[in-house]
Amino acid sequence: MGQVTPLRRNQPASLDPMMKLVSADMHNVNSVILTRMQSDVPLIPELAGHLIAGGGKRMRPMLTLACARLLDYQGARHHKLAAAVEFIHTATLLHDDVVDGSNTRRGRRTANLIWGNPASVLVGDFLFSRAFELMVEDGSLRVLRILSNASAVIAEGEVNQLTAQRQIATSEARYLDIIGAKTAALFAAACRIAAVVAERDEAVEEALDSYGRNLGIAFQLVDDAIDYASDEATMGKDAGDDFRDGKVTLPVILAHARGSEADRKFWREAMEGRRTSDADLALAMQLLEATNAIADTQARARHYGQLAIDSLAGLGTGAARAALIEAVEFAVARAY
Repeated sequence: MGQVTPLRRNQPASLDPMMKLVSADMHNVNSVILTRMQSDVPLIPELAGHLIAGGGKRMRPMLTLACARLLDYQGARHHKLAAAVEFIHTATLLHDDVVDGSNTRRGRRTANLIWGNPASVLVGDFLFSRAFELMVEDGSLRVLRILSNASAVIAEGEVNQLTAQRQIATSEARYLDIIGAKTAALFAAACRIAAVVAERDEAVEEALDSYGRNLGIAFQLVDDAIDYASDEATMGKDAGDDFRDGKVTLPVILAHARGSEADRKFWREAMEGRRTSDADLALAMQLLEATNAIADTQARARHYGQLAIDSLAGLGTGAARAALIEAVEFAVARAY
């Protein structure tokens, strides 16, 4: 995929500043994750560890830590809560791979391919339970409400996406509802809880919620563009998965709306699972290019990324704010 123009910089954006900012805190979070994924049932830590140690960016827990740093929080509550966020995310990945029948994630075989669907679902349930244990231990009903609501919204988003699968008539508004729920809700909650533990007011909570939500939407928009414009080695997952699964993402919605009658017939048949060969994928990519569907999806990602950055106005300066801004720039410019 061609690099998206960064929002405010000339050099390539990176998560390195945020990783450096929260490295000490992240060490504590990783200790919590390692401890709480243990079980007397050996399959549980084995399967969970396969995904948790699989090279993910840990962006969501890092956002909790970085937002806490932005607010000058000096305590340690955010360590367990960041671990809870990561457990929620990991549980949804385990369940997603079962639903999607995925074979590859982050360049490795998926847990469901190795251990089977039943084990993946049950270990995902275990991780959800661990996440809620950590929330309860924190003792804040507000934190519990934010993260439990996010978990419910994520599930709603996944069901909404499932019912929209292979439905070429899916609107852009419905698509945005889906990604706002299945992806952006956890980004928003991960950021918002930092304001709670730092005992800031509702306005700060809302600002961090807006930052995370818009970042999450931008992140997913780029993800959906990448599925057509990158490759398996770069992405760490099977190229063209969304196309073969009949997921009606924004690039498809735009290409279908802008295409000829023959183009729309192709997209209808492709999303219904009747045109899924490598040649069909190549044609899909040609149509996406011809209608500027990928470029416009990336442009929308930049728009939401800018909204995320604007949400930080008035929330301080320094390394934490700079790292959070660069995280947005990374999200819209990445190829994986």
